[in-house]
Amino acid sequence: MNTRAYLLTQVKMLTIYHINIIFESCNYTNIISSLSYPLKSKKMRRIYLLLTLAIVVGGMNSCDCDQAKDKKSEIVKAKQIPLENFFKNPEKSSYQISPDGSYYSYMAPYESRMNIFIQKRGEAESIQLTKEVDRDIAGYFWPNDEQIVFLKDTGGDENYRLYGVNIDGTNPISYTEFEGVRSQIIDDLPEQKDFMIIGLNKRNPQVFDPYRLNLKTGEMEMIAENPGNIQGWMLDHEGKLRVAISLDGTSQSVLYRTTEQDEWKNILTTNFKEGFSPQFFTFDNKNIIGSSNIGRDKSAIVEFNPSTGEEVRVLYKNDDYDVDGVSYSRKRKVITAARYTGWKSERHFFDAKSEEMYKKLEKHLYGYEIAITASNDNENTYIIRTYSDKSLGSYYIYNTDTDEIEKIVEVSPWIDENEMSNQLPISYTSRDDLKIHGYLTLPKGYTMENAKNLPVVINPHGGPWARDSWGFNPEVQFLANRGYAVLQMNFRGSTGYGRQFWEASFKKWGREMQDDITDGTNWLIEKGIADPEKIAIMVDLMVDMLRLWD
Repeated sequence: MNTRAYLLTQVKMLTIYHINIIFESCNYTNIISSLSYPLKSKKMRRIYLLLTLAIVVGGMNSCDCDQAKDKKSEIVKAKQIPLENFFKNPEKSSYQISPDGSYYSYMAPYESRMNIFIQKRGEAESIQLTKEVDRDIAGYFWPNDEQIVFLKDTGGDENYRLYGVNIDGTNPISYTEFEGVRSQIIDDLPEQKDFMIIGLNKRNPQVFDPYRLNLKTGEMEMIAENPGNIQGWMLDHEGKLRVAISLDGTSQSVLYRTTEQDEWKNILTTNFKEGFSPQFFTFDNKNIIGSSNIGRDKSAIVEFNPSTGEEVRVLYKNDDYDVDGVSYSRKRKVITAARYTGWKSERHFFDAKSEEMYKKLEKHLYGYEIAITASNDNENTYIIRTYSDKSLGSYYIYNTDTDEIEKIVEVSPWIDENEMSNQLPISYTSRDDLKIHGYLTLPKGYTMENAKNLPVVINPHGGPWARDSWGFNPEVQFLANRGYAVLQMNFRGSTGYGRQFWEASFKKWGREMQDDITDGTNWLIEKGIADPEKIAIMVDLMVDMLRLWD
């Protein structure tokens, strides 16, 4: 059957009644009435029917367009989510992988306390390693393929003790069974599977001395004595303690020694406005890679020579943001990426292989922020954590050899991302011409174009030397779900935007810093987004009250 014949058949099936119904809502009844006009020839009647069909279809399309416009202008509001859903703790968290990649581990509740579980890859059942009921496990890691080491305090005294247990649950051991002593992990020594470096305030409750601990025998030795002002320690790739960071009033110093038998030397002293933050040694254990804002506004990743006390070269800097993180491959001995926070997390890659892996992950997990939380020793199996402004995300296992990704668990399955709101990046100019960045979260259905006269909650961050960033915020999403727009601004003094922006807050607390908050509020009013009669401000002290309000 040709097209013309098909259309004629369809028109004949339409009764005057049916066509009237179609046209009634579009005021085309005058056309319908003409159908009753007697046409003399069969050919004319067919042509007339075809024309009528064209008008009917056009009328229907016209109605559809009008209805589409009406629907487009309608704002589909979010379903009201129960208050407790925004603030639930994840049922499973802190996923890690064994050094050989055959097991993964996680923390989950046991009698309302977070405990450690492990699961062999490819199997459905897990093994519960700990059964603590008085306090949560504070943290854990895999030092080798046979053990898991974890920290736990007693009754909330925060004197954390270090424990170990075999992955089959046998041979539990307390490494730091000292009354009134707190343990901390300094370095897990991934290249030395039976050792780790811990800090203990055993000698002096006010300071931590570093100890080398044998995980098999439990023996430990102090490898340096803290004179009282050391705030951090760093080891080289052979597990030798070579760097210490001291703090004296407002001055910070970097101390260095060539071997563990040498005396410490002060190689760099800076004031509180600038400094060098060591992160790891170069792979020949001679120079240090770290973040520095010495002599510059924005922190950059640099290579530093501890023998001369001088910066050797800049590896990466960004014109707009502080670059404060850098990572490397232990297996391949290469620096992989520098990290910084713009309106979202960003990476600058030094290594093509790492960049290629992230591009593949972005294809698998489009629209989410991607974080590598753990890796096996062979660096071909990774634990991946995602998140976004609308979700706490999920955990995945990713195999680089096959480019296969397996979802382990969704962190907050009770949160429907489709009912959450977008966290939009915004910026405005303060009254003294300072550019202020921030985020605006609008209730679902609203955009910057159609949001008008909304009730608004201004939500400045605490600190104040901190910053807000893009990601799931339960307080913000709760307020947006209840119909409020939420404005978060990184006022002057917020970190990550360089030294000049930070220093602009000095002696400005409650003054220009507060004006930045007011200017952001006025910006919302001027754009017509905020109802000037319905604006509130929420600060940190009100968060607990907010959680009681529904």
